Amino acid sequence: MSVAKVIWPSAPLTDSLIRNALSQVLPDVQITDSNPASNSRHVQWSSYDEIDHELVNLQRESVLSSSYTFRKCLIRKHFLSRCISSYLTKKPDSLLKHAWPRTYEIEISFVDELDEIFADELWELGQELEASQTWWILKPGMADRGNGIRLFKDRASLEGIFQEFEDEDDDDDDDPGQDGETEGQDSTAVVTSQLRHFVIQQYLSNPLLFDPLEVPVNGSTKPSPEELQDVAYQFHLRAYCVASGALTLYLYDRILALFSSKPYQHPDLHQNEIDLACHLTNTSLQAHRGEEGVRLMNELVGCRVLSHSGETRRTFAEEDVANITSQMLHVLRETFEAALRDPINFQPLPNAFELFGVDFLVTHSANDPERWQVQLLEINAEPAIELTGPRLKWILEDLFIAMAEVCVKPFTDAIRKESDDWPDGEARHHLIKCLGRKVRS
Repeated sequence: MSVAKVIWPSAPLTDSLIRNALSQVLPDVQITDSNPASNSRHVQWSSYDEIDHELVNLQRESVLSSSYTFRKCLIRKHFLSRCISSYLTKKPDSLLKHAWPRTYEIEISFVDELDEIFADELWELGQELEASQTWWILKPGMADRGNGIRLFKDRASLEGIFQEFEDEDDDDDDDPGQDGETEGQDSTAVVTSQLRHFVIQQYLSNPLLFDPLEVPVNGSTKPSPEELQDVAYQFHLRAYCVASGALTLYLYDRILALFSSKPYQHPDLHQNEIDLACHLTNTSLQAHRGEEGVRLMNELVGCRVLSHSGETRRTFAEEDVANITSQMLHVLRETFEAALRDPINFQPLPNAFELFGVDFLVTHSANDPERWQVQLLEINAEPAIELTGPRLKWILEDLFIAMAEVCVKPFTDAIRKESDDWPDGEARHHLIKCLGRKVRS
């Protein structure tokens, strides 16, 4: 009988999905919330902090882990930026050149350090800020759920952002009872002196836009053509990616579209302070909206493309979904290829697998024959799957069952891995294989 250690203290939905998947795929498995006896063959399908990583590394033949021990160059924004930059230096023709926004990395604790930083790491950015009106996005390297994200287009605005973060930190020190639950941008402020690492990315000014109300949810009625208005919303795609062993990579073919809570406005159109709700598509910041902003990408087929008001309205088609999915496969493959060249910060183990939530933005050019361009935004470990909502819980159930079939069952049953004869680009269990490498661990 196989044993599985399942512990997810802060993610009860993940816990239940794993237990359901194991009971369906491995009905004889014994599920426990404690460490099995030493030297016993078992699976640790738990949150990162609950896994005995030393045991996983020492007993590779008998212990399977649901997380790699070292994968910072994927899940930390500043490490990912560094990883991709290094890869592009050696492979300048890689498609990542067009699928990763132009990015700068900085390390800062206090706003008065910016003068020195602009004279060094951000010298090139400083020249560009003086010469053009391009917008940029500031992101903390290790924050999540949309915290600390800000837009700016000049040096003074960037200094103001860091001053805001510093003032917020001072306010918290003065009022230790403050819970931080404020409205607007303040609710996403961060403490610079604690985070320190930030990335600055070029703002993508031509995102693909839809009106999610064209795909009604939870019993709402689809508007008639006469009722439709040209109200466009920004969104990003959340794809679930499964890495197994050392190394096979899969893309789950049920991809989510997560919409902003307010209609899109280019930053130039904001009259006073930028309303981040037009740009932030993170569901963590919109928990009060429930499932209102969550769709499957396939559900958008037939919706009007609202990205360019001047062009004749066209509708999103099945071939568009196929094109975007294909680009995502290639971007993921290249990104993990880049990570494999950083053996300090990514060490795939043959007795591990991991689920990642990968965020993409699709830009739209009406005049370019390659109409859609997929842009990688970030990769998340232990993604907040509970924010998908009850309506689409079934895609999560199928995802975890697929992981049990492809990653866990071959280990517990000591059988040959299905991936050994699984061609790249082929989908099984709704997982599309996009990379297969034999990496010495």
